[in-house]
This record gives sequence, C-alpha cells and structure tokens, in this order.
Amino acid sequence: MSRLAVSGTMVAEVLTSPALPEMEPANVKPSAASLRQRDARLRRMVDAHLDFIGRVLRNAGTPAAEIDDAVQRTFIAAAQRLDDVRPGAEKSFLLQTALHVAAHARRSAARRREFPAAEPPEVVDAATPEQLTSQKHARQMLDQVLDQMESDLRTVFVLYEFEEMSMVEIAGVLGIPQGTVASRLRRARADFRERVRALELVGTSEVRR
Repeated sequence: MSRLAVSGTMVAEVLTSPALPEMEPANVKPSAASLRQRDARLRRMVDAHLDFIGRVLRNAGTPAAEIDDAVQRTFIAAAQRLDDVRPGAEKSFLLQTALHVAAHARRSAARRREFPAAEPPEVVDAATPEQLTSQKHARQMLDQVLDQMESDLRTVFVLYEFEEMSMVEIAGVLGIPQGTVASRLRRARADFRERVRALELVGTSEVRR
C-alpha cells in the first residue's frame, strides 16, 4: 500500500463520500471553522494511523486486493461518527472498526471461494504448485478460524500475534486492564489451537474417504 497515494486523497474522498451523514442538524449550517476542525482532525487520524490500520486489516484476513478499499471504509466510518470518537481514543475506535471491516471482507471472500470460476487466480512469483496450494490452504484456514473466534478474543489475538503489540500497548488502545488482555490472550490462543486442530481433523477424515 502506498502511504502517499492513499493519504493524499483519503480525507477528500472520505469527506465527500455520499454515505457520509449530515454533520450538523438539517436546519443548522456548519460553520467554516467547524468544517476546518473536522477536516484537520480526520487528517491527523489518517496520518497517524493509516499504516497501522492497513496492517491490522491484512493480518485480520482482508484479501490483499481489497485492503485499500477496506482502509477507506474504515476511515469513512470514522468520519461518520467523528463527534462520537473521544479525543485520545481515535486509535481504539479505528481498530475496532477495521476488525469489523475485515470480518465482512473475510465472509465475502469465503462466499467467492464457493464459486472459484468467478475468482481470478492468485499469482505468486517463483512458487511451485505445491507451495501455492499450501499457502492458499493456510490462508483459508486462518480466515475461517479468525472468523469463528469471539470478537474480543480475536482482537487481542490479532494485535499480539500479528501486529506484535505488547500487552501494555493493547491495554492502552482498547482501554481495558492489562490483566484482562492477558486473560483474553490465553483464552484466544487455546481457542485458536482447538479450532485449527478441529479443522485439521476434518481435513484428514475427508482425505481418508
């Protein structure tokens, strides 16, 4: 993802999105100062968290070809609810929104996989057919497991295991105690292992038939 390419147009596209609701009551015209403040705040959010949100979306299972669109949807949601986002909680809000967007993207990708003829083939340079099959299977398994996990557990798992954030950082961005993060991570790891094992057993039984 090109940071300059995305951040250079992100705010303008978000602020002019037809999905964006009225920023003020219909009978109140927003002042120029109010619009400038909103614009400036959104720009700060994009500049500060664009790369982070892109990584979260990818690590949470968003198909690579859809990440740019998913990033934009995440920031559009932030623009729609800008007044509800508490100052200092921007990263947490964007994170939760991105995880919802990623879940939708995973479900959409799963539905497309049911009709493989409509899905363009993935191209990976210098990869053997065996490697391609293995990579695709691993990605599908990860997407399926993440989609089945409870939202709270999945959030902590993705941030710790894929984003490599510390428990202190996760506690800060989610606004929960560090002990809660540790508890959720333990449960998430156990849940992840059990779900992967179950899928592997299903795959083994199907091969034996």
